[in-house]
Amino acid sequence: MIVCKFGGSSVADASQIKKVKAILDSDPRRTVAVVSAPGKRNKEDEKITDMLYKCNSLVQKGQSCKSVFMEIGKRFMSIAEELGLDKAAVSDKLDEIRYQLDGGRGADFAASRGEYLSAWLISQYLGWEFVDSADVIVINADSTVNEATYQRVAERLAGGGRYVIPGFYGETEQGVLKTFTRGGSDITGAIVARAIGAELYENWTDVSGIYRADPRVVSDAEVIPEISYKQVRELSDVGASVFHEEAIAPVYASGIPINVKNTNKPEDPGTMIVPESSTVGAVGVSVRTSLSRLKVRKLMLFRKHGMRHALLTMLHVFGIRPCYSLYGIDSIVWYYESRMASESVTAAMCERLRKEFELDECAADHGHAMLGIVGNDMDLEGGPCVKAIQALGRAGIDVTSVNAGASDTSILLGIWEKDAKQALKVVYEALFGSDK
Repeated sequence: MIVCKFGGSSVADASQIKKVKAILDSDPRRTVAVVSAPGKRNKEDEKITDMLYKCNSLVQKGQSCKSVFMEIGKRFMSIAEELGLDKAAVSDKLDEIRYQLDGGRGADFAASRGEYLSAWLISQYLGWEFVDSADVIVINADSTVNEATYQRVAERLAGGGRYVIPGFYGETEQGVLKTFTRGGSDITGAIVARAIGAELYENWTDVSGIYRADPRVVSDAEVIPEISYKQVRELSDVGASVFHEEAIAPVYASGIPINVKNTNKPEDPGTMIVPESSTVGAVGVSVRTSLSRLKVRKLMLFRKHGMRHALLTMLHVFGIRPCYSLYGIDSIVWYYESRMASESVTAAMCERLRKEFELDECAADHGHAMLGIVGNDMDLEGGPCVKAIQALGRAGIDVTSVNAGASDTSILLGIWEKDAKQALKVVYEALFGSDK
C-alpha cells in the first residue's frame, strides 16, 4: 500500500484535483489520499486556511465574517461545479461550517475546515470513502501524536477500501478539535503510513523534490536524489522549506521511505527520504536569517554547578529560546530568532543577567544568519567545511562563528544576514558547482 499526501497547491482548483485523480488511478497500490486545504492558485491568491483564520478573528471581535466566508464558498462551489459534483450538498456543508464559525468554535476548528471540506469534496469526486481525521487521530496537549492514534487509524482503514483523509487536525482525548502546526498535513500522512504499515509514503507538492539549495536564490540548484531522515531535519532547521520536520517522527521507527514528488510533473523521480543515505559528502546547503546573537562571559563561568541551566532559565523568562549555542572556557554565545524579543526587552534582559550573575560581559546584537551544510561525514578534515570557509573568504564574506564536529551530519557557519543570499550562492558553487 502507498499513502499519498497532496499539498495545498495540488488541490488548489479543479484542474489540479483532476491531476490528483490521474496519479491515484495510475497505481492500484495508492489506496489512501491525505489532502490539504486548497492553496494559492496564483501569487495574488489567498490560501483557504488563511481566510478561515481571518473568519475566526472577525467572529472573536464580534464582527461578521460573511464577506470573507462568501469568498471561501465561491472557491469550493467553483471546484464542485467543474468536477460535476452535487453543488447543493457542498452548499449544505458550507452553511453548517458558517453556523459553527459564528458560534465561536475557535481558531483550531476554523483552520481545520479547509482540509475537512477539501477531503470530503475530493472523496465525492473519486468515489472513495471519506474518513474524518477527528474520528481517528488523537493529539496530545503539546501537539504530539497520542500513541492510541495508530491503532485507531489501522482499525478504521482495515476494510480494504480506498480512503480520503483530511490532514492537519485531529482531536484531544477530551474530544476537542485540535490542529497540528502549519504544514501539519505532512504529519497526518506520516501517521497514516505508519499505522497501516505502508510500503511508501508519497508527498506530492508543486516541486520535483528537495533542492540542494533554495532555487529562488540559486537558480540552477539541483534536486537531491536521496537524503536521510536526519539530514532532512537538519536542513529544515537551517531554514530550508523542504518537508515538515515533525512528519519524520511517525515513520522513523518503521523505516518507511518518503518520496517527495511533483503533482504537475509526476514522471519526475523526486527525492527519496530514507532511514540512512549512502550519499558521500554534502547533500544540501541552506541559510536561516533574522537571528540575533547574545554573548555572555565571566571568569570561571562554569565553575559553579548549574550555571548554564540558570542562565537559560532566565532567557526563557524573557521569552527567548536559543536555536544555536557555542561554548568557550568562560563564555557562551547563543543565537535566537530576533522576533522573540524587542529592543527594550533585550536591554532589560541583558541588564538583569549582568547583575544577577555578575557577568563580565553580556551583550546582544542583531542582523545575523546561520548557514548550514548538511550531508554525511561532515566532520572529516579537508571536507565541505574547509571548502565553504575558503569560498566565503574569497568572496569577502565574514564568518562570525563555526560549529563543526558536534554533528557528523551538519556544519553551521555564522554569517551576517546582509550576506545571506550571496553566501548561499558561493557555498553552493563551491560544493556542487561544475568545478567542485
